[in-house]
Amino acid sequence: MQFQLVGNVMQAVTVHMQAGEEVRAEAGSMLFRTESVQMETQMQGGLMGGLKRMISGESLFIPHFRCVGPQGVVSFAAPYPGQVKQLELGGPPAWLCQRDSYLFSTQGVEINIAFTKKLGAGIFGGEGFILQRLSGFGTAFIHGGGNFVEYELRPNDSLKVDTGCIVAFEETAQYNIEFVGGFKNTLFGGEGLFLATLRGPGKIILQTLPFSRLAARLAGQTTEGSGGLGGITGSIGDIGRIFGGHD
Repeated sequence: MQFQLVGNVMQAVTVHMQAGEEVRAEAGSMLFRTESVQMETQMQGGLMGGLKRMISGESLFIPHFRCVGPQGVVSFAAPYPGQVKQLELGGPPAWLCQRDSYLFSTQGVEINIAFTKKLGAGIFGGEGFILQRLSGFGTAFIHGGGNFVEYELRPNDSLKVDTGCIVAFEETAQYNIEFVGGFKNTLFGGEGLFLATLRGPGKIILQTLPFSRLAARLAGQTTEGSGGLGGITGSIGDIGRIFGGHD
């Protein structure tokens, strides 16, 4: 199976398949397929797995694409401007991804829903509350807004990140949500009330333009620190930027 990455800003991945090869994808991500590639919608993980996906806001079913001819082509596209990245899974550790970052994967990759373990992360984690767990053996493709920033944390290293900027991280990394702290930081910092803390060891992948931030900009809002939790109000965030000397 061969993969071809197409485009720069709105990227797509074209998959060249041989007879019997199969990939599974996020619902609605297919761009095109040749006649020799058949699609069959299946319930991943049985009834309970499908219901868990539905409760968490994901699709109940996952489309499977199988090559039934000598050769076939299927292509998948990212839903908003950004980049697509290939992950090679060879057993542990698994990857935990933002729930809307998964694009498609080959056979052998298990896709499950994972919930953050701590209450604070669940309540204040924005996009990071419900995560997708990618495990097993095979190739998976994920996408993120803007550009990717990759970082590898050593044991006890930590990084504080805007909650909406996290795309994926290895399961060995610890994930938690912490209060920004400080009265002025809270009211005028423009970075939201909470930040995610990732602690090593483990690799992490960040995105420079979360979809929530892009949507806020398009809607005429200017509050930073997306993750679903910007500053207290847009107007207060604006005041903070004025006194902070930002344009």
